[in-house]
Formats: sequence, structure tokens, C-alpha cells
Amino acid sequence: MVINVYEAKTHLSKLLERVAEGEELVLGKAGKPMARLVPFREVRQPRKPGRLAGKMWIAPDFDETPEDIIAAFEGDLEDENWE
Repeated sequence: MVINVYEAKTHLSKLLERVAEGEELVLGKAGKPMARLVPFREVRQPRKPGRLAGKMWIAPDFDETPEDIIAAFEGDLEDENWE
């Protein structure tokens, strides 16, 4: 089915909703196909391991965090001073 340009201009919002739902539409002039409206698909770049190498660091004593601080982060601390 070819949707003529005049109809497309008149009903552009409704046509865009249909396309956003996954439908592909063909626009034409005098019944001749001229263009296709397709849903936009964001092109995502593949992740590159190591992109942040040298930009982040972890403290040497990271694993030595005191239990009361861990409890505060996890919401398990019963001490009134932390609320």
C-alpha cells in the first residue's frame, strides 16, 4: 500500500505512531513509491573492554572497609547516629 504525499502531510502524526509501533510505510507520488518510513533503530557501538584503563583506581584498602560503614550502606545499621 502506497500512501500519497498529501495524505502523509495531513496525517503525519498518526503515521509516525504507526511507524513507532514497528510498521513500515511507503510514501509515494501519483501512486509511485518514492520513500519508505521505517522505525528508528539507534545504532549502538559495541563495548570496548579497557576504555577506562588508567582513568580509574581502587584504593589498596578497599576490601578493608569497616563493618559499620558496610552496614550503613546496606541499611542494617541500628545506630541512631546514622539515621
